[in-house]
Amino acid sequence: MLVDEVEIVVRSGSGGNGMVHFHREKYVPRGGPDGGDGGRGADVVLQVRAGLSTLYPLRHTPRYAAADGRGGGPNNMSGKAASHLVIDVPPGTVVYDAATGQELGDLTTAGERLIVCRAGRGGRGNQHFATSRNQAPRTAEKGEPGEEKRLRLELKLIADIGIIGLPNAGKSTLLAALTNARPKIASYPFTTLEPNLGVARVDADTAVVLADIPGLIEGAAQGAGLGHDFLRHIQRTRVLIHLLDGQSADQVADHSQINSELALFDPQLAKKPQVVALNKIDDPDVKERLPGIESALRAHGIEFMLVSALARTNLTALLTKAVRELATAPQPAPAEAALPVYRPAQDPRDFRINQEAEHRWRLSGASLERSAAMTYWEHEGSVRRFQKLMQSIGVDDALRRSGIQEGDTVAIGDYELDWQD
Repeated sequence: MLVDEVEIVVRSGSGGNGMVHFHREKYVPRGGPDGGDGGRGADVVLQVRAGLSTLYPLRHTPRYAAADGRGGGPNNMSGKAASHLVIDVPPGTVVYDAATGQELGDLTTAGERLIVCRAGRGGRGNQHFATSRNQAPRTAEKGEPGEEKRLRLELKLIADIGIIGLPNAGKSTLLAALTNARPKIASYPFTTLEPNLGVARVDADTAVVLADIPGLIEGAAQGAGLGHDFLRHIQRTRVLIHLLDGQSADQVADHSQINSELALFDPQLAKKPQVVALNKIDDPDVKERLPGIESALRAHGIEFMLVSALARTNLTALLTKAVRELATAPQPAPAEAALPVYRPAQDPRDFRINQEAEHRWRLSGASLERSAAMTYWEHEGSVRRFQKLMQSIGVDDALRRSGIQEGDTVAIGDYELDWQD
């Protein structure tokens, strides 16, 4: 896996537990309930940091757990809420739920934030359960459990101009010559295994971001080599510099192959403006073959420029032409002002009943399991409150229809109860 795609597991914090407590003070023999509420847990937040250009640091920490909220205290003191866990990601990060494949967000702007796991709320203390009929309630809530998700993060570089071409065409050398970037350069294919970014200064008022996209091979659109990992980065760019290798045996075939791979991966890629440049014209063998190469390219209607990234020949003209294309290229769609709210597909009050054995039943459902986890089973008042919830959503009637008998075991999450009708 390239460093521009990683999977991490994130878990938000659980809420702090509410407290069962009664006010104690001299000459006040029957103080009322004053158990405080638990504090909210910490959300897990992805935040775009402008200086980052890779997801590589996240591979060293595949699991992230946010802090839990503090428990409530006496005298109506609420527990402290936990500080959110913020994970920095580079601009251009697309976030997916790894389990479902659903896209959760596309983070492109510095400072943009996305909450990927909501924290659990704090449990309520017994001060909230006092009524005129029950002035000393031994009822409280535990904190709501946090969420856990497995996320797949994909980096699509954000650049104005992308440099594409076959392996060893000289893309990294061109990027280094046009910008202050220092990519790895060597004379063998696939020197570049992750895209590089650089900023080129056009004039005193204009600068553009260029991306050196690693070389493509035949079958890249179907995932051959590292095709999908490379092609996704081109989707962000608005203009392409298509660099042809002057040392290649057939530049026309190379040009056709790259454009075919772009069209197969995403038809919109093949429609992006291109500036075609024939590189390495300073090489003696290329100089000798140059008339034949030029004739073949023109015969196929390919407009091109002659450049040498190593000797820095015609690079200013190449950049100027690419910038002119950029000025007329379509602008990217503006980012949405607010992220959509993702809601569960089913009603959280829904539940399922499964008979695991002759006298053993299991209840499952989002609301039911969350409520069980928030119940103080050692306090009779909390147990009665949970029983009322079971009745209100129809669990009792459904169990009777399923044939439950006195004394059968009912499992809910990690908890087991005995059925009494």
